[in-house]
Amino acid sequence: MTRTTRPSRIATLVAGISALALTVAAPLAPAQEAAPLAPLPEPGEINQARADLGRMLFFDSRLSGDTGHSCASCHDPEKGWGTGEPMSHAYGDLLYFRNAPGLFNVANRNFLMWDGRLDGSDLGTLVRDMLTEAHTMNMDSRLAQERLKQVPEYMEMFEAAYGAEPYGGRIYGAIGEYLKTIRTQNAPFDAYLKGDDAAISDAAKRGLALFEGKAGCISCHSGEMLSDGGLHAIGAPDHPALLGDAPGQAAEHAGHTAAAPDDATAARQITMLRHFATMGTPNYMNLREDVGHYVVTKDEADIGKFVTPSLWDVGHTAPYMHSGVFGTLSDVVAFYNAGNERIAPLGLSPEEVADLVAFLDSLTGDAPDVTPPELPDYALRDVGKN
Repeated sequence: MTRTTRPSRIATLVAGISALALTVAAPLAPAQEAAPLAPLPEPGEINQARADLGRMLFFDSRLSGDTGHSCASCHDPEKGWGTGEPMSHAYGDLLYFRNAPGLFNVANRNFLMWDGRLDGSDLGTLVRDMLTEAHTMNMDSRLAQERLKQVPEYMEMFEAAYGAEPYGGRIYGAIGEYLKTIRTQNAPFDAYLKGDDAAISDAAKRGLALFEGKAGCISCHSGEMLSDGGLHAIGAPDHPALLGDAPGQAAEHAGHTAAAPDDATAARQITMLRHFATMGTPNYMNLREDVGHYVVTKDEADIGKFVTPSLWDVGHTAPYMHSGVFGTLSDVVAFYNAGNERIAPLGLSPEEVADLVAFLDSLTGDAPDVTPPELPDYALRDVGKN
């Protein structure tokens, strides 16, 4: 594949500023008392025919504009349904400015996207956003449906799932149905909450007491999702590679190699500013840091607010925070323990830190065992039947 030059990457982003508007989530409700920890909720009803179709589409790069990128490129089951990198790559050889979040239990979330701009009850819109946005998969839904119509097996699967041929909304809905199947399995703490006292270690039990007490983690990580479902500004820093304070990441991903450090920082900044422009963010050209939920509300009180992630399967989803700035759970605990201008220091001893990390480890279930499907090929069709 011929690599595009940097000017063409910039042109791609500038051309995408007028991309379709995003569905935004409602403003955050006032804070409420933390809900008690509870077992992971049972999955809702799943249409299996649509989920089976969505599984195929999730791994199919024909749903990106240049056929070089699938949903799984940034949400790899072997990497906790993320990339395993601090910040993800994007369409072609573009670079993105945030961490690719894992997808465990995504069907139970209040908000989608780190900045909370999408309603968690609408997975179809999430899929549409990722497929059609210029910096992610840059696909025109009309082209996607025509590509899929040239694959006999897909025509059969759409007929079985919808009683109709491929169409944009059906594509989004099928992948959304598959996302419902991505769930935490056999986490020790889930078993503990269901009555198995021996499911977690003594160190994890001491960590649980800290989580609910001295460390105060439950004030945001509560309830059956280990998240209050809200958005908070905790002073988590952007990754130095976004700000130009550290060497860029020259890791390879999806067949593309990141640019040199200076170019990598510029590429991520351009992608971020393009997102701000699309969202109508005031004074966006003078912003250099990720402002989070502010792009949704335009309220300065929301600068730096990001969605509280669920902690289920947290052991699979490193690196952490919206920026991927922390590589381990110990790093995350150290950040909270030190405190900053937004959060008070915790005052945990080294032994308490170790116990809290042991508890966080107990939130992680079995590693996903997902074999990418063998994808069907295009086939010639009879004249008049395509």
